[in-house]
Amino acid sequence: MAVSMIPPAGAGDFLAAAGWAGAQILPLAGDASFRRYFRIVDGAREAVLMDAPPPHEDPRPFIHVADYLVSIGLSAPRILARDLELGLLLIEDFGSVRMRETVDANPSIERATYAGVVDVLIELHRHAPPPGLKAHGLAQWLDEICLFTDWYCPAVGLEVDRAGFLAAWREVLAPVDAQGQSVTELRDYHAENIMLLDGREGAAGFGLLDFQDALVGHPAYDLVSMLEDARRDVTPAVEAEQLARYMTATGKDAAFEDAYWALGAQRNTRILGVFIRLWKRDGKPHYTSFQPRMWGLLERDLAHPGLAPVKSWFDANVPADKRKPYWENFQP
Repeated sequence: MAVSMIPPAGAGDFLAAAGWAGAQILPLAGDASFRRYFRIVDGAREAVLMDAPPPHEDPRPFIHVADYLVSIGLSAPRILARDLELGLLLIEDFGSVRMRETVDANPSIERATYAGVVDVLIELHRHAPPPGLKAHGLAQWLDEICLFTDWYCPAVGLEVDRAGFLAAWREVLAPVDAQGQSVTELRDYHAENIMLLDGREGAAGFGLLDFQDALVGHPAYDLVSMLEDARRDVTPAVEAEQLARYMTATGKDAAFEDAYWALGAQRNTRILGVFIRLWKRDGKPHYTSFQPRMWGLLERDLAHPGLAPVKSWFDANVPADKRKPYWENFQP
């Protein structure tokens, strides 16, 4: 099911009321949710129209987190106008220089760019989370990984030991949960959600997008989300350097590194299921093309000693031919 990029009903009146009457409405992007984005052009002025249609989407969490991020000196789009009943927001336009494509085109800047986005997290984690965010801990982690048993496994013809799956994950994740949830977790922190901004220094030079699902979580979650990116390959040396950079800057110890690999495995397992659900339920088959990368990342995570119970479950329940090889030449 292709995402329609016809402007939403009421967009013209909304823009006119916001002082943008007669502006062009140009398709910009859709995403894995019901949200759509349009670039608004009025002479030399540009902005972005977010269409977050009720009842599927609620723009208020985006507004709440955006205002918070701006208040602590980070770069989130400023809210220029809003109509919550229609689910329309007019927000600051961060331009078209996105981190993923920029680094892909110029690998020599990979190290410096990833140092910058890690510095964003270091700065974010210096501040208490905004009020009202839900926690992201053991109960949520276990619920999320069931996307693998409930969506991935049936899609590849596997019947698996679900109880053993949860028991293995509980053994691995309970010590991580005991470290506590203490920071704002942007939740979808990766190279396609970062815009590179001219004229802003330091952490403010990275424009943050797609943070409306923010939670209060473990500081390793967004770090591993960025460094084990579902959509682009990060050089292993860069991952190791930036993990060390974060740990040095924040004074974290070996327990944090264990949490990093455990949450990386949790996240990658969840995403393997999410991408199947996006295909099967939501009619978005192109997400299956990311599965070989996801398996490569998960296999790296499972190689760490702290993941031994989970690795044993995978070895007993998911044959090699139902992992990365299944997807390498897959046509949905």
